[in-house]
Amino acid sequence: MNNPGTEIEIKYLVHDLKKVEKRLLDMEAHLIQPRQFERNLRFDLPDESLKKTFRVLRLRQDENVVLTYKGPGTKSADGIRAREEWEVTVNDFAFMQKIIESLGYVILFIYEKYRTTYATENAQIMLDELPFGFFVEIEGKTQGDIFTLAERLQLNREAVIPDSYQVHFESVKTALGLSFRDLTFENFLGVNIPESALGAKFSD
Repeated sequence: MNNPGTEIEIKYLVHDLKKVEKRLLDMEAHLIQPRQFERNLRFDLPDESLKKTFRVLRLRQDENVVLTYKGPGTKSADGIRAREEWEVTVNDFAFMQKIIESLGYVILFIYEKYRTTYATENAQIMLDELPFGFFVEIEGKTQGDIFTLAERLQLNREAVIPDSYQVHFESVKTALGLSFRDLTFENFLGVNIPESALGAKFSD
């Protein structure tokens, strides 16, 4: 089992991930996962009871296959998200999907990204490339650890994105009048995304 307990995190929208990565290297952060494609399936019951109660059941495939449960959690005024999270590594993506669906769950949402992960003594830093933008996600043990690191990375504390990628995606869809369900690179081929459609401040 991986990463049991409570997840504390913040997200930032940035113009340039390479500049953030250079700052990480300058502070001698450790690369723990090179750039990796991720495909995520979010499941729910047909009545969407997980979504309605702010819970998440997710199956992710990158270099491993990981099943994740996230509880409702809390969100502070300064954008810090804290929620119960439990993960387990499984052997086979297709078999695990079949088991979940056999229990009555259906795919609610599919999302893709490229992720590069660094670590410092007190936090993990994820550099995320999504179909509609670039993001930095910081997970730490305490709020103080997270904001101290964000300051060292020259990220504007007031530009924290408090919501999930799915919520942000829904905002982009509304702004651009998009009708597709899933956040995939194929769906965004040929789609022009003006900064005004992102609905968030850049932090760099």
